[in-house]
Amino acid sequence: MDKNNELKEIIVHFVGQDDNVKIEPLGKGHINDSFKVRSNGKEYVLQRINHHIFKNVDQLQHNIFRVTGHIRTKLKERGETDIDRKVLSIVPTYNGELYYKDENGNFWRMMDFINDSKSYDEINPVLAYRAGMAFGDFQQMLADLPGDPLFETIPNFHNMEARLETFRESVKNDRVGRLKEVADLVSEIELRAEEMCKAERLHRENLLPKRTNHCDTKVNNILFDEEDNVLCVVDLDTVMPGYVLSDFGDFIRTGANTGAEDDQELDNVSVDMAIFEGYTKGYLQKTALFLTEIEIENLAFGAKLLTYMQAVRFFTDYIDGDIYYKIAYPNHNLVRTKAQFKLLQSLEENFEEMQQIVSKAAGH
Repeated sequence: MDKNNELKEIIVHFVGQDDNVKIEPLGKGHINDSFKVRSNGKEYVLQRINHHIFKNVDQLQHNIFRVTGHIRTKLKERGETDIDRKVLSIVPTYNGELYYKDENGNFWRMMDFINDSKSYDEINPVLAYRAGMAFGDFQQMLADLPGDPLFETIPNFHNMEARLETFRESVKNDRVGRLKEVADLVSEIELRAEEMCKAERLHRENLLPKRTNHCDTKVNNILFDEEDNVLCVVDLDTVMPGYVLSDFGDFIRTGANTGAEDDQELDNVSVDMAIFEGYTKGYLQKTALFLTEIEIENLAFGAKLLTYMQAVRFFTDYIDGDIYYKIAYPNHNLVRTKAQFKLLQSLEENFEEMQQIVSKAAGH
């Protein structure tokens, strides 16, 4: 059976038989395979969930169901219109399940396609401001999510202590003999290790709460309409408990970098302070009312933390022999590590100004 016919067999479980169904690949996601489906006059997104990364698909889908349902309620309470374009809508199977498991053990889900929408990989300060409002609003709407905390879809995902433990194990084992050439970089990582574990310490002291976080606040996880107004936040696989400084920091890491994540020209890499300021103003306009003082004080630190964390993750994979991230050439993970480290240095150099921007945007 060819791929298209296999997909048609899957689609039937969600929207029934349609001999004229049309299927085309969608996006360039690194984790899930996505397809755009046209069936019976409607458009959908079909995804194969990567169950090697998301090991508990049942809980993953239940998280998304809870989150989207709560956001839908909030939007209705506000009197929003066009709600189906402002929150993801899960399409259940005919059996009422939130996913379908095929005979090969693959997991599939379907959502309504949000039409006349677009996303950006790079942005300007105006779009950064709108993105800040979007992710801030996302957290605000979920601040009173009822019931137990969400399931942790990737355990210890943004836990710096756990990431350093893995890193140190890799350094100790030096599986492929790469350590000698990068000893200086290991020292730089260790030099900052204590500071970078601050969030976990504050949490243990009950000073830093965990909230419902997106945990993947990239620029391209926001959909805009044709006029560049925000429609909704997408890619909810990693929505789970976390620190707001992590969500804030990950956007700055990915959205306010003047270079590429794997830039070989390190002179290209620095923090774009105009984008930092735009995002901060938009984000705090929505969140300053419910964030604690300690959370606000540590937002700028979050940018350093998530950049450091990503450097550690790329570096760990390089030392291990490139077994996690896809690489395009032999030293790709080392290039990524150095680019992230250069961004971290730029954040350190601009940290005082970043703190002042946060403080002013919070009305202090």
